[in-house]
Parts: sequence; C-alpha cells; structure tokens
Amino acid sequence: MAVLQKSVSSSFMGTLAAGCLLLLALWAQEGASVPVTSNCWLDRSQFQQPYIINRTFMLGEEASFADNNTDVRLIGDKLWQGIHGKKKCYLMKQVLNFTLEEVLFPYSDRFQPYMQDVVHFLARLSSKLNQCHIKDDDQRIQKNVQKLKDTVKMLGESGEIKAIGEVYLLFTALKDACT
Repeated sequence: MAVLQKSVSSSFMGTLAAGCLLLLALWAQEGASVPVTSNCWLDRSQFQQPYIINRTFMLGEEASFADNNTDVRLIGDKLWQGIHGKKKCYLMKQVLNFTLEEVLFPYSDRFQPYMQDVVHFLARLSSKLNQCHIKDDDQRIQKNVQKLKDTVKMLGESGEIKAIGEVYLLFTALKDACT
C-alpha cells in the first residue's frame, strides 16, 4: 500500500511539475510579439451556403440601386494598403463590426427580406471572430479602418447605403482574408 501511495504521489508531482512548466512557457510566450492570434480564421464552408450567398448578393444589389455615389469604394485596395497575411482577417473583423453596429443594425428595417438573414449571418461571423486579436502594432490597421469610418460618416446616409451596397464585397473579403 505504501508503494502504491508513493507511486501515485510521485506521478502527481511529475504531472504538477509538467503543468508548471507548461504555464511558465505559456506565460513567457505571452510576452513575445505574436502577430495575430490563431482565432483569426473562419471555416470556408460558412461561405459556401447558396442561400446566404444569394441573400447577401441580393441585399447588396438592392442597396446599390439606391447608391448614387459611384466614385467612392469602401472595400477595395485602399483598405488593404500596408496590410498583409492574417492581419487582413483582423482588419476585416474591424470592418465587419463597424458595418454591423453603425450601418446594418440601424437599417435593419430596410431592404427586407434580405437584411434580416444577412445581419444574422454576419453577426454569427462576428461572434466567431470575437477572440481574434492582434498583439503587435495595429496602427496601420486602425488607420485604414478609421478612413473607412470617416468616409461613411462624411457621406452620411449615402455612405451608409454604400456600405450596405458593398455587403457582398464585405462577404468576399471576409472569406478571402479569414479562410
């Protein structure tokens, strides 16, 4: 019996020591500059649902008819300027959250029946990207996102309609950046 207790005690101490080493390693890694957390990704299958693809396209198409400003593009090359790799997913997370909170939610009563389905889908994606963070300098990303926000605000209701009209571009950019 004493041999069994000593064996269990020794096994427990080994497990405890290994756990402490693991915690120390994780703590030390936190101090290192890791560009983007591993939570900055989405499953490609989420973007392959014909129903939501159609709803997203139709919402963008319907809003585009109300968009009089054809000179401005919100989601395009300027948004990606200076952003590479998985940082693009973090950027798109920021754009997604802005689009949901400042544009789609306030307009949720318009562009039915498409709006409700698209908002629900994008809110689920936003929730899945909730743990996506960047650990190094994100000034370039914040600057690019702020330019987009400023453009939407400067254009007023026209900017918000434009953001809705570009929802399919948002959908495609999220798929490209985060899968």
